[in-house]
Amino acid sequence: MKRFAWRLQRVLEIKTKQEQKERAELLKLTETLAERRGELLMRKKMLKDVIDGLAAVDPKKRLGEQEFFLRHAGTSDEQIRKLKDRISGLESQQKEKIAEVLKIRRFKKGLEKLRVEAKRQFIAEQEKLEQNELDEAAVVSFVRKSLS
Repeated sequence: MKRFAWRLQRVLEIKTKQEQKERAELLKLTETLAERRGELLMRKKMLKDVIDGLAAVDPKKRLGEQEFFLRHAGTSDEQIRKLKDRISGLESQQKEKIAEVLKIRRFKKGLEKLRVEAKRQFIAEQEKLEQNELDEAAVVSFVRKSLS
């Protein structure tokens, strides 16, 4: 029996590799996003701790510390805003990457279904050819026995 050879096998292999590559990029992007979110939470927590610390300090000493805090609060707010912008950019990139992975996966699934159907047809054709050969062999055998 002949071996099954599907013409689109190479395309399926390329799509599989492409999906793996895109998934790896998505994972890397997700890790970066998680790091940035962690950094944002850490900065917010640090600011909250400083504010809580100022509230606990004696009012006479607090004034100088509050002045120092307010001078640097603008910088901290700017860094937090930049982090939020970066996070939103990463989230949009992540959504795009997910859409790409899903698109490739759907295409690949379609190819796999085509391959299964082609293999089923191939097997059916091979079985039909084999049955024809067996029928011919039986007829030849019958004719030989009849002639002898």
